[in-house]
Amino acid sequence: PMQILTYLDGVVKVEETELKPRVGFLYPILTHNISVFINATREHDSGQYMCTVNVVDDVTSTGKNIGVINLTVLVPPAAPTCQLHGDPTVGANVTLSCTSKKGKPSPAYQWQRTAPTLQVFFPPAHDRARGTLKLTNLSLEMSGLYVCMAENRAGSAECSIVLEV
Repeated sequence: PMQILTYLDGVVKVEETELKPRVGFLYPILTHNISVFINATREHDSGQYMCTVNVVDDVTSTGKNIGVINLTVLVPPAAPTCQLHGDPTVGANVTLSCTSKKGKPSPAYQWQRTAPTLQVFFPPAHDRARGTLKLTNLSLEMSGLYVCMAENRAGSAECSIVLEV
């Protein structure tokens, strides 16, 4: 545990941590609401935060006035990378892959062909967790623009690839 913020004898002290320029009490202490804010949150701000209130001369409250909260900072997916694996010739099999280097929680991936006509894909050809789309027995009609969307609760990003059979 690392102390980040204290109020003692009428003085607010922000400890020398990476959070120092971004943390503080939300309200004046006299309101008795000791909520804190963290500005410009980052993924590594995730963790467990504990608030301890010690009342002077109250021997019965020792260890009892503690509040704990878990903070999970969500991160939208970074722009994914789309790649073609295999030889896109008539009758062959290829795999389209889509990967995003960042995202919390891990992004789910959705492939679709947008041109010349919209086509959505489902398992087993499409693996939403891995971001792969397996196209088998290629035909000329399978040529087109394929778009992959990486998505989680924090946002989405996409990439595309042109398949020319």
